[in-house]
Amino acid sequence: MLWVKLVDRLKARFTMRKDRKNQRLPVGWVWATVEQVCLVNPRTFAAPVSDNCEVSFVPMAAIEAETGVIDLSQIRLFGDVKKGYTKFSDGDVLFAKITPCMENGKIAIANGLKNGSACGTTELHVLRPFLGLSREYLRFFLLRTDFRKQAQRNMAGTAGQLRVPAWFIEQAHILLPPHAEQRRIVAEIEKQFTRLDAAEAALRRVEANLKRYRASVLKAACEGKLAPTEAGLVEAEGRDYEHAEQLLERILAERRALWESQGKKPKKYQEPGTPDVSSLPQLPEGWAYATAEQIIIRSEYGTSVKCNYEADGVPVLRIPNIVAGKISLADVKYATQPVPMSPQDGLQVGDVLMCRTNGSVSLVGKTAVVQSEFDIFHSFASYLLRFRFAETQVLPRWFHAFVDSQLGRSIIELNAASSAGQHNVNLKLIHGMTIPLPPFAEQCRILTEVERQLSVVWQTEGALQASLKRVGRLRQSILKQAFCGQLVPQDPDDEPASILLERIRAERADEEAAAPTRRKTRRCRSKSASDRQLPLLESEP
Repeated sequence: MLWVKLVDRLKARFTMRKDRKNQRLPVGWVWATVEQVCLVNPRTFAAPVSDNCEVSFVPMAAIEAETGVIDLSQIRLFGDVKKGYTKFSDGDVLFAKITPCMENGKIAIANGLKNGSACGTTELHVLRPFLGLSREYLRFFLLRTDFRKQAQRNMAGTAGQLRVPAWFIEQAHILLPPHAEQRRIVAEIEKQFTRLDAAEAALRRVEANLKRYRASVLKAACEGKLAPTEAGLVEAEGRDYEHAEQLLERILAERRALWESQGKKPKKYQEPGTPDVSSLPQLPEGWAYATAEQIIIRSEYGTSVKCNYEADGVPVLRIPNIVAGKISLADVKYATQPVPMSPQDGLQVGDVLMCRTNGSVSLVGKTAVVQSEFDIFHSFASYLLRFRFAETQVLPRWFHAFVDSQLGRSIIELNAASSAGQHNVNLKLIHGMTIPLPPFAEQCRILTEVERQLSVVWQTEGALQASLKRVGRLRQSILKQAFCGQLVPQDPDDEPASILLERIRAERADEEAAAPTRRKTRRCRSKSASDRQLPLLESEP
């Protein structure tokens, strides 16, 4: 294991040196490693803090991705948090080291801390720049996608707990321009980013309005207000129709017949649970309430067989394959072992897949309907649920529409279990959901109207997502130009960065030379009875 880590570190060093060799330096710039221009993970505050002093407390959730905004609303006494947390001070640059926070860009500058100090999550690397390196310049350098991808390739640990090692940060190469040019680069980046932020905010407002409109359409659909009801049409046309209660009886009969044909045990058939309608609003005429368990004839968890892109087993659909309520085959992995399933166990037209676990509660319960036949057998992963419905009696899209509505989402989000940062739903929760059930013909009309009204929304949402991605690419393009010396004009009168780097080296050497003396002085002081009564400062070991 140690040999593997050593080889990985040597590969990383070779890659960084190769990148450094291939990139031409602008005039006056120099290469440096991060540990040459920063203290990496300092163990103390920049200034001493006593136990009864208030400090800011920063969990990972308090740091916004990409923006660098930190929520500093939490305050603690230093004595309560001095052990087991990361310490940092005003001006320190924070770099989230754990997945997926690092990939998401949780990189920030600590500013406005209570008494200039804070304790926070241990999943941070802290960089304290020496005088001459702009902390804003450093943050933008770390924010580049290229840097984060390189950091991701060198993560260590187990799945879900991968972290960027400290040695990678220390040995990472950074292009160091003259200090005056650093300020010009930061000013230009901020000016360009301000424009992009305004454009993104406008796109987000449109996105929010579309979301509200979509919710209102689905709400009207589930309340029977979006299309003419079957009861109203048959009264005008003088004909009869099948009520939802009759439809439900046929579904339950088919459900039991399927169980009997398969010889299921236990011997006694287990009737599905019935809904409690005592506190539910009245439905339109001809509708009925049903539990999801009553209308679903088959439900199960997916396979736990491992899969990857190179394997030659059966295709296994995962959470990334659920896109906008449909199945996408753009990102498919394949089973590394045989999947113990019969042909009937494979995905079929009309099956509904549901995401049952995710770090974001808004993604838990998201569904997609299989709308076309697969050429070969397809399975699905264990973090998905699969539901199958009675043929032509309950449209899977009706179940999908209800689960995607505000009412369905509220049931899922309020009842989803949470553990270790993951939100989960299970079959018991989904089976117990109470669903309004219209007559079959009315389901068809409602869903046709839903698709008509939301078709423009889906097209607009696609264009919005493309525009938002373009904003992200423009940000990275600006950063790429900035760190190639192409964003702002260079001034030949600027002090070369080589002189700046020598000054930083001298400053660091002076601090390192003084450190043993301070430790010796503290040991001598500890022998004095009067000094033992003084509170121990955070700068002391």
